[in-house]
Amino acid sequence: MEEFLYDLRIPKDRIAVLIGVKGGAKKEIEEGTKTKINVDSKEGDIALSGKDGLGLYSAREIVRAIGRGFNPDVALLLLKPDYTYESIDLSDTMGKSKDAMLRIKGRIIGKDGKSRKIIEELTDAHVVVYGKTIGIIGVAESATVARAAVEMLIRGSPHANVFSFLERKHRDLKREQILGEFSFKSEEQR
Repeated sequence: MEEFLYDLRIPKDRIAVLIGVKGGAKKEIEEGTKTKINVDSKEGDIALSGKDGLGLYSAREIVRAIGRGFNPDVALLLLKPDYTYESIDLSDTMGKSKDAMLRIKGRIIGKDGKSRKIIEELTDAHVVVYGKTIGIIGVAESATVARAAVEMLIRGSPHANVFSFLERKHRDLKREQILGEFSFKSEEQR
């Protein structure tokens, strides 16, 4: 059977998080994805290898998420088939202005982290602001809504409008879940 390889780089300050206490995080990723992870701690280079292409893809996404600021427990949610990882590169959006980037990151985080917390609570997604990126992990529908909210904030929408959007989407998602459960129970009774 053919072995697949993938190389990537993460920030040096995230290497220890990827490895974890006594190698625990790295081992958990390797076992969950059936891959082997080789780490060059000096350069931040990561080499992934494995015989399962899907496992290798999952390992890559988990390592990328950890490299973009997620803790391993949240990144490991990507082992679940309905979870996805999204990344928004602020340097693409804001050009080179450091002040503009700080302002945008401040809008997304909010005072004492309030904006980020509201986005997470109303979407059931995890949001991390790290370096020049915004990372989102969640069930596909939740991650899409969280991304839309973050993009609204990046474009300068007032926080009140973004929160109204999130509350409306939250109600819609809950309604869909309830209707889905109701139709499932109705089918079981037949």
